[in-house]
Amino acid sequence: MQELAALGARASVCTDCRLSETRTNVVFGVGRPDADVMMVGEAPGRNEDLEGEPFVGAAGHLLNRLLAEVGMGREEVYIANVLKCRPPGNRDPRPDEIESCKGYLRGQLDLVDPRVVMTLGNFATQLLLRTNTGISRMRGRTYRWWRDKVLIPTFHPAAALRGGERVTDQIREDLALMRSVLDSMDAGEGVLAEPEQLGLF
Repeated sequence: MQELAALGARASVCTDCRLSETRTNVVFGVGRPDADVMMVGEAPGRNEDLEGEPFVGAAGHLLNRLLAEVGMGREEVYIANVLKCRPPGNRDPRPDEIESCKGYLRGQLDLVDPRVVMTLGNFATQLLLRTNTGISRMRGRTYRWWRDKVLIPTFHPAAALRGGERVTDQIREDLALMRSVLDSMDAGEGVLAEPEQLGLF
């Protein structure tokens, strides 16, 4: 899709925040430009910064494996982050960095136009659902979202690497929920979801 490529080209030379001074590569996004599912993480890590692609490190390998368990390949989804540049030392994104960068994510969501959005971790979930509630309380449910999309929060795969099999199992449950939502949509059935969150962030 030309418009998505043009947006990525703009991001590749962005200097709107301090992260442009320390990055190796802008990490825009990867996957099908017309994907039914879009996954939104937090920010690139060291491996992503070096390779210029999201989720290529240990967390990405875990995500690929868990996607395969629900019959989906990485190439079938679109993957992006809230921030397109790595925060030094993998520190948390800062509010002004999120504010500077969120227009790119907004454009990706608009152009890919997925049916289901999965937010991976606190930062993506809190931005897209406009909440301060932590991911532990938000996950495991579906939310009716912008343009009648369904949003499903889950833990970031990096949390599973730290938190062990319990967190991995919860991500596995949320991916199974995503798969069942897509299957219901394909069958023309309704999807149970929490009340709509109006508008885009």
